[in-house]
Amino acid sequence: MSKFKNDKVMPRYFAIAVVLTLIGFAVVGKAMYIMTVKKDYWTQVADRLKRDSVSVKPARGNILSCDGQLMASSIPEYKIYMDFQAGADDSIGRHRRDSVWAEKIDSVCYDLNQIFPSKSAAEFKAHLLEGRQKVQKNGSIGARHWAIWPRRIDYNTFCEVHKLPIFKEPVYKGGFHWEEFNSRRRPFGSLAQRTVGDMFGAKDSAKYGLELSFDSLLRGTNGLMHRRKVLNKYMDIPVQNPIDGYDIVTTIDVSMQDLAERAVVEELKEIGGEMGVAILMEVKTGDVKAIVNMQRGADGEYHEMVNNAISYRCEPGSVFKVASFLVALDDGVIPRDTSFVIHTGSGVMNMHGRDMKDHNWRRGGYQDINVARALEVSSNIGVSYVIDKFYGSNPTKYVQGLYRVGIHEDLKIPLVGYHPPYIRMPDTKTTDRAKYWSKTTLPWMSIGYETQIAPINTIAFYNAIANNGKMMQPRFVKQLMKDGQVVREFEPVVLKENIAKPATIKMMQTILEHVVSQGLGRKAGSKSFKVAGKTGTAQVADQYGSYHSGTTRYWLSFAGYFPADDPRYTCIVCLKKSGLPASGGGMSGVVFHHISEGVMAQNLKRSVDDARDTASVIIPDVKGGDMVAAHYVLNQLDVKTDNNWGGSYTEGNPIWGRAIRENKKVVLTLTKSNRGIVPDVTGMGARDAVYLLESIGVKAKIRGRGKVKAQSIYAGTAARQGMVCELLME
Repeated sequence: MSKFKNDKVMPRYFAIAVVLTLIGFAVVGKAMYIMTVKKDYWTQVADRLKRDSVSVKPARGNILSCDGQLMASSIPEYKIYMDFQAGADDSIGRHRRDSVWAEKIDSVCYDLNQIFPSKSAAEFKAHLLEGRQKVQKNGSIGARHWAIWPRRIDYNTFCEVHKLPIFKEPVYKGGFHWEEFNSRRRPFGSLAQRTVGDMFGAKDSAKYGLELSFDSLLRGTNGLMHRRKVLNKYMDIPVQNPIDGYDIVTTIDVSMQDLAERAVVEELKEIGGEMGVAILMEVKTGDVKAIVNMQRGADGEYHEMVNNAISYRCEPGSVFKVASFLVALDDGVIPRDTSFVIHTGSGVMNMHGRDMKDHNWRRGGYQDINVARALEVSSNIGVSYVIDKFYGSNPTKYVQGLYRVGIHEDLKIPLVGYHPPYIRMPDTKTTDRAKYWSKTTLPWMSIGYETQIAPINTIAFYNAIANNGKMMQPRFVKQLMKDGQVVREFEPVVLKENIAKPATIKMMQTILEHVVSQGLGRKAGSKSFKVAGKTGTAQVADQYGSYHSGTTRYWLSFAGYFPADDPRYTCIVCLKKSGLPASGGGMSGVVFHHISEGVMAQNLKRSVDDARDTASVIIPDVKGGDMVAAHYVLNQLDVKTDNNWGGSYTEGNPIWGRAIRENKKVVLTLTKSNRGIVPDVTGMGARDAVYLLESIGVKAKIRGRGKVKAQSIYAGTAARQGMVCELLME
């Protein structure tokens, strides 16, 4: 048996490693050569290959308003191209094609100019000739994919272009071809843009709103089609038809949305605001009828950029005081008759080393006020003193109360970007400054600081108060539809049956009415219906600077509902601005007023019976004049008349007189008129009075409208030619 030679093992391994390394370098080198030098060749080869199976995209579902109006819909758009080598397969093809182009190009360019007026016929001609003369890398002349128009065009424009000479020829003969795109369009433009959303942005960050949240339902299911080559042409054979997406019916009301947007933008322009949010919600169902997210752009105009209504968590300010007092009233630490008196003094109170101030502290404060008045005038001291006094030894109970009344509720909104509220529990052991609970945390939290709440959560809380304690989940989508049929209903969702005891809710409703009728929320009120709500003004600390950075930003808000005696809608308006003046009631309250007035006007329904005075008999007021005509009209109206004279309306022989309205009839009496004597025309209409006067040669001059109140020439005066009688009408 021969001995194994160990000294030869390593050289063999080394030789194998060298060979494998050289092979690897060769593979990489060949790949680099194909990717660079041969790139164009293989790209053309790939373009010539036809897949056996092609995926067919379905039609994306529409997004509709609550009354069925289109808010987002898919429409086809096209990019149009020219293949200048088409139709040149035989020996005389190029000559024939060139002669056709020379004959038709001027008329084609003229027609293109009529369709696209921004580009002249000469420019179109120069552009097309450039494409015809372009030399390809393989030596052929004429571009294969030359863009006729640089942008996408709609279907109607595409049809117009497709009818032109040359362009109407088959693709392989004329060369005109196109790419079809499924474009998403919003008929109402930017209306509710951030809520409706977009799914065709260049980046993922551009996809948002209902388009993104309900994408799986809207997009449908792809179909499949086989492609077979028959007689040098490809034939499409459907295998599986695509299933179109569902249509989504939203809760948005287009007219209310437009009204709210205009009201917010007008106020932002008036005060020089940076951002504005408004949400309008239906009380019983939680349906969001309008949601506005306006922000000032670099151009100085206001646009919908971010859905701040659901994502902008900030310290809400004084609108939060309602939650604080609701907890205290529900816990029974203060009497429900709100008789508890608070000594606010001159408007400044030291609380654990920091001064708590009322907005009118420079004017001497509110002195002694009760609980209800503290909310009416939005007294910081009034609220913080009560909460600190009764919950200072047990702040956990207060925060648990906030959780109980729903201000901390996770609404589970089906829109990407929603952030639930952040109200922290007491923790004195943490080293995190943002979570640390100090002695001043409780009083400042009670007035709307040291919390992070989005406007959508605030309005859901106020909506629960308007809804007698029942908290509804904000609803954005009502139905799914397919082929005009409802396939799924999204029923209203109750998050909390009772956020507080019924007596507590009733007391808070009364206080909120008084805030508007006799407190700081007067500008949000209406003369036509009752309004209830609460103002809020808070300093904002954000990425642009803290409270003391030199530029003070304010978050101004008003949250409430209307009509207060039978709530139908809840609304919150939030405005962000820099510097003074800043007033939640005087600025956000004004927007609330415009929205509520407009919404109630749109919902106002009049009946004919509403215009009838049931305490009176419906007998018309008849002017004096031609009694034959009056008699005819009254008979047509089935109104009794008392007359003993004859006359024919159809024959046109008038009988002059007066009409006197009595209980259930009109008494028609004759007036004697003598030729040459000015008649008494008071009480007559203009037509009859002028006719009577001019029939005796007296010219009539009329002032005003209605019936004759007075005449300048007394009745019984002898008439003379040329006389002018001025008639005063009313």
